[in-house]
This record gives sequence, C-alpha cells and structure tokens, in this order.
Amino acid sequence: MLTLASRSTYALSTEQLPFSKQIAYASGMMGWSILTNIIGVLLIYFYLPPANSGLITLLSQITILSVVNLPSAITIGGRLVDAFYDPFIGQASDRSKHRKGRRIPFMKWSIVPACIFCILVFHPPDTGVTAANAIWLTVSLIFFFVSATTYIIPYNALLPEMAHTTEEKVRFSTFQQVGFVFGMIIASSTSNLANGLQIFVPHFTRMEAFRTAIACLCGVGGLFMAIPVLVIDEKKYCKAEPSSLPLLPAIRQTLKNRNFLYYVCADFSYFMALYIIISGLQYFVTVLCGLPESIGVVLVGTMVGLSLLFYPLINILARRIGKKNLVLAAFFVLGVTFLCIYFLGKFPIPQKTQMFMLVALAAFPLAALGILPPAILADIAEEDAIKTGANKEGLFFAVKYFSVKLGQTFGIGLFATLTLYGKDPGHDFGLRLNGIFGAILCLLAALVFSRFKEKR
Repeated sequence: MLTLASRSTYALSTEQLPFSKQIAYASGMMGWSILTNIIGVLLIYFYLPPANSGLITLLSQITILSVVNLPSAITIGGRLVDAFYDPFIGQASDRSKHRKGRRIPFMKWSIVPACIFCILVFHPPDTGVTAANAIWLTVSLIFFFVSATTYIIPYNALLPEMAHTTEEKVRFSTFQQVGFVFGMIIASSTSNLANGLQIFVPHFTRMEAFRTAIACLCGVGGLFMAIPVLVIDEKKYCKAEPSSLPLLPAIRQTLKNRNFLYYVCADFSYFMALYIIISGLQYFVTVLCGLPESIGVVLVGTMVGLSLLFYPLINILARRIGKKNLVLAAFFVLGVTFLCIYFLGKFPIPQKTQMFMLVALAAFPLAALGILPPAILADIAEEDAIKTGANKEGLFFAVKYFSVKLGQTFGIGLFATLTLYGKDPGHDFGLRLNGIFGAILCLLAALVFSRFKEKR
C-alpha cells in the first residue's frame, strides 16, 4: 500500500510537465470539447428545428410512454450504451502495460472514429421525418459516444498522474477549462460558418451548409485532440503503476468513497443543467428574444471572455476559502441564471441586452464549475490511492464521466421533451419551463455537495 511518504517520493521522482506541454495537454480538451459541443449545441436544433430556422424537421416528436419524445429517447439510449462502456475503458487503461503508457495509446486510436461518427450524426439518409433517420441517429450516436469516451477517460486520468500538488491540479484544471470553453465557442460558431458558406457557395441549402460547417469543425477538433498524443511522453511524466485490481472489486471500492458519491451526484445535476442551456441557446436567441441565430457565437464568446476574468480569482480563492465553498456559490448563481431564462424576452429592456446580461451572469459559475471539479476529483483519486494502495484514476474518471454523460443526456432529453409544450415564436412555454427545471437542478446539486467533506 502506498503511504503518504512514498506517494510524495513518487511524485518527486517524476519530471514536472513543462508549461508548453501543459498547454498541449489542454489542447486535447479543446478538441474533444468541439466534438461533444457540436452534438450538444446542434443535435436537437438540427433534427427538430424551430419554424424560423430554414431547416427541415427530420424526426417525429412522437412521445414514448407519454413521458419523453423520440429524440430524447434516442439520445438517452445511446448514452446508456456508452455509459456501461465507461468502466471498462477506465479499467482497461488503469491496467494497461503498453510500452507507450497507460493512457496515450487509447487516445491515439480513438481520434479518427470520433470525428467520423460526429460528422455522420448529421447525415441521416432521408430529407424528412422517417424511421430510417431515427435508426441512423441511434447507431451513429452510439458509435460517436463510444469513440469519444475512449479518448476522454484516459485523457482525464492523466491529470492526477501529471499534477502532483493541489496547486498544480487547480492550474491544470484551469488550462483544461480554457480549452473546454474555447471548444464551446468554436462549436457555437457553426451557424456563422454555415452563413459564410452560403455566401461563397450560393447553391448550398441551409442543411448542406450546416453539414459542411460541422465536417470542417470536426477536422479542427481532431487536430487538437492529436496534439497531446504527439507531444506528451507519458512514460516520462507519469510513473503510475498499472492497477492489478479486477473490475468489479475496483468499482465496489470506488463507490464506497462517500466523498466521491457526493461529488458525482452534484456533477450529474450540474451537467444536466448545463446541457439544458447548451441545447437551448439557439432557441433562446431566436425564439424567446427574436434575434438572429448568428449572434449565438458572440454570446458564447462574451460568456467565455468574462469567465476568463474569474480564473485568477478562483485560483486564489480556492486556496483561501476552499474549493467547496466556491462550488456552492457557483451553484447558487447558476440557479439565478436559470430563473432569468423563464422571463427572457419579457423584461422591459432591449432583447439583445437581456441575452448579454444572461451570459454575463453565467460567467462566474462557468469558470468555477469548470476549474474546480476536476481538481477536486484528482484530490479524491490521489487520497484513495494512498488509502487503498491501488491506482484507480481511470476508474474514478470513468465513473465521473458516466454521471457526466447521463447528466448531459438527460439535460438534452429534458430540453427536447419540454419542446412539446412550445418551441416556436408565440408558442414558447416549453422553452421557458427549462429555466424552472434548471434552477431546481442547481438547488439539488448544492444540497448534495454541501455534504462533501473537504480536507484543506
């Protein structure tokens, strides 16, 4: 079993990751953020567009068991298949004895499939509402989720192996979050890129322009995903020993960690709430506020730019008042942001001003809830390794991303289901309901995470 002293000796025996390679590591997150946010931002908008979008509806809104509509059911089904794959890829990378390292080889071979299947998600066979489109979306989503997971879980498991102190973990998480939010901006620029393509290629339909823009951005995402694979020598900077613990005992041991369970429950609620915003952004802009969809990337860019201003402050406050208190404050502000969504377009100020005020309010929680949770989980994984003597970083991140994916899926699914109650100009009650549900999710996340025991 690793003692605290031996763990410290181990940390000192590995080379510190140079600044340039820390940036290279963060670029990988920007790459997979582009791909996953293309799915998050555009999936429902592409298949169930509002009446004023210029796109064609491709899926039926038929409900299943009178609870969820077809797009929600497909998304949830694909994520559930992927979610059960998570522990296996986490355990496989934990136990890997590959000569290039435990994580990098998995990342290397997943990049091309992830990009290809992300593109295929938006190429259903028929133009119109057909069963073939539903089958196509189901299969292509499953393969995309599995391919992306094969990159994401080993990638995130590198963080506690390369960052050896709390300060390093927060700094690495900060760089990761910068990569993630820039990936969001790039994914949100799809509409603008499609607009440009239609100007330069006038015969493009709106659907063809969207598909071409998505393919271009997937290529960009793949290039960024390749950077850490090509630049980081895992054997040089990560000396963790492969785990010998079988899968089921490892899962049981992981789930006995009460702090980790509180963390996972709060993370699930946060990502469910976040993906309500991501899925609904184009609708909030075009339907609730009557603005052009091209302003979406400006809004996301503004939110990201403002959130960057909070990064140094969050790093300082994390050391002074603790990461837990900052996370709880962020959940509160995010809950207020969601309540504002319910009233969008009804405040007695210009519509554009309302949207910019909304994204400004979301900047602090975006920063805090992006930077701190990965650092908190790295602390949990390191403390567990000291206690149990088994390096299960991959499995911890696998279970985390199981909950993240469920949160993302149920967020997208809830948004899609609520569109049954109105998603068009003049008939928008379903869109406004997302604000109420998002606020409730933030409250639940704060209540659960308040039980987290932080060691400072």
